[in-house]
Amino acid sequence: MASRSMLDHFSALKDPRQSWRVVYPLPEILLLVLCATLSGMEDFVEIRLWGDLRLEFLRRFLPYERGLPAHDTLNDVINALPPDLFKECFTRWVAQLCEETPDVIAIDGKTSRRSHDRAKGRAPLHLVSAWAARQRLVLGQEATETKSNEITAIPLLLERLELAGALVTIDAMGAQTAIAETIRAKGADYLLALKGNRPTTHADVERFFADPPAEMIADTLETIDNDHGRLELRRHTVCHDVGWLFSDRRYPDEPRFPGLAMIGMIETIVERDGRTQRDRRYYLCSTTLDAKTFARAVRAHWGIENGLHWVLDVVFHDDLARLRSGSGPQNMAIVRHIAINLLRKPTDKHSLKVRRKRANLDQDYLETLIRQGGPLT
Repeated sequence: MASRSMLDHFSALKDPRQSWRVVYPLPEILLLVLCATLSGMEDFVEIRLWGDLRLEFLRRFLPYERGLPAHDTLNDVINALPPDLFKECFTRWVAQLCEETPDVIAIDGKTSRRSHDRAKGRAPLHLVSAWAARQRLVLGQEATETKSNEITAIPLLLERLELAGALVTIDAMGAQTAIAETIRAKGADYLLALKGNRPTTHADVERFFADPPAEMIADTLETIDNDHGRLELRRHTVCHDVGWLFSDRRYPDEPRFPGLAMIGMIETIVERDGRTQRDRRYYLCSTTLDAKTFARAVRAHWGIENGLHWVLDVVFHDDLARLRSGSGPQNMAIVRHIAINLLRKPTDKHSLKVRRKRANLDQDYLETLIRQGGPLT
């Protein structure tokens, strides 16, 4: 069966405008915004200017019989698109883009710092994203107004994703029973960071690893990094015997994570400029990993910082984006995620920054980007 076209995945989006007032069809607007974003444009004025210079290119795919809308029209349409439906369309599209099931899926949040509107009491957009570590693809996103609301946003994001067989990693904010239950119900396992927001469980695990019985340690691994005058030693320790964490006595913050099968610790010793820093981090996991796999999974989680958040800030200048009204911030975040996924697919050795510049300079290269995974229309 032929793969669905890219724009067909977003055909469920209903045009928010009154039908009798539509001069510029929604697919034409979406294609313009995506291609211009891939080419380095960062606001609707730039997108409109890019479209003027690349109109013949756009007509390779859609008619654009009436030319291009004004930048204000682009702004109004993107602001009015229903973000929940847009997110669902994105999830279906990226599922086709993935050639294999992700092994580690990292969940983490990022704030778009300049998307606030103090006059209207609007907080900056905080977006929780799912990142396939091996494929280096964005799988989905869920918006919330504050970082503290990640607890409610994460289950909504997880429900939309295909998780079967994956290991889902989340920082300490995600160490919640409901989140663990959602992951397990979707046929996946969890690896959750454990910190002070679970004080009793954290204290129990901390005491255990302070002087662990040798017979209860399943595996250990040491790794060393020595770069730029910084020596970092990491000791990874896993324990598969977790029965001692549970008892018949009910008490606040008791560990009630479904399927808990392992606890882990990473001790980090960093030497730099003659100073030594030590740190210990603890984890809960629903499957018994050896120390090497545990180390790889934790390392893979932090790939979302460099592979997604850093790219959004440095390559796409997300922290400088001033879109504030309606659903515009959420919807343009989805467009940027689409662009990141398309830029990740080529096998050349250029950076994402160079690929964006090449997309702007080389129309044939831009066409290869947007045709990945099947026809465009």
